[in-house]
Amino acid sequence: MRVTQSADLDLNLLVALDVLLEEQSVQGAARRLHLSEPAMSRTLGRIRKALGDPVLVRAGRRMVPTPHALAVRAEVGAVVERARALFARGRDADLRTVSRTLAILGTDLIASAYGARLLARAAEEAPGIRLRFLSESHVDAPFLRQGTADLEIGVVDTTAPEVHVETLREDRMVGVVRAGHPLLDGELTAERFALEAGHLTVSRRGRLYGPVDSALGELGLERKVVASVGTFPASLFVIRDTDLVGLIASTGRPLALDLGLVTFEVPLALPPLSMGIAWHPRHDADPAHAWLRGCVRDLMTGRA
Repeated sequence: MRVTQSADLDLNLLVALDVLLEEQSVQGAARRLHLSEPAMSRTLGRIRKALGDPVLVRAGRRMVPTPHALAVRAEVGAVVERARALFARGRDADLRTVSRTLAILGTDLIASAYGARLLARAAEEAPGIRLRFLSESHVDAPFLRQGTADLEIGVVDTTAPEVHVETLREDRMVGVVRAGHPLLDGELTAERFALEAGHLTVSRRGRLYGPVDSALGELGLERKVVASVGTFPASLFVIRDTDLVGLIASTGRPLALDLGLVTFEVPLALPPLSMGIAWHPRHDADPAHAWLRGCVRDLMTGRA
């Protein structure tokens, strides 16, 4: 991170820069830091001068970070978190006084399954913490390393060697159809599952092939996939109004039942889903992040 006039640099600018990159709004950052908008604008001007970079630029009605700002975002966040941990060391952190926004990366099913209970716990234990649920992208990117996300939840497939990955439970895929679907009558065999109805896949990349197709192929069977959607909740609304067959992790079964759908065991040997969390080690000593990790552990393991 290139900083000019370092001898005169006010380190409070790092805190302001961290909030500005998180909010991507002068108004939002001013509200978070209890400053007026003109004062926040002046602070942004000082940051721009110190970094020798615009940091945030106007794009229509909103502001977006520059490439340099994106490049230093994780480093800035890490420095601020280490400073918080340093001053909190030796005394218990009072989470009720913490004002933070933590970003969670995962499928929409994660927010559907755990969001309400996680928000309820935050309201009770850490009311100053806001949670931002980010959907998985159709492209792979080092979101944890870059600081775009603070915690990843779900089937974690990151290969970054420095990222901490903790497996918490195993899940499995179950079939889902509308109530009264013909597939629910009689014994469900792999052949009936494959051939008696069209199928809907869920893929953030739009893939029409998955583990189900591999398992069917080993039996000499092939299903007819007619469409793909990007999220599990979206797939449930399509399934509700069609005769298509879908799949959902058993974690999402309550959501399917709430929509009047019926789930069933898939008559195939499908691989289990290893569910867990992942985070960058710069968050290890951060009390707010440790609290979030603990909450998610409790939810995913059934302790809460």
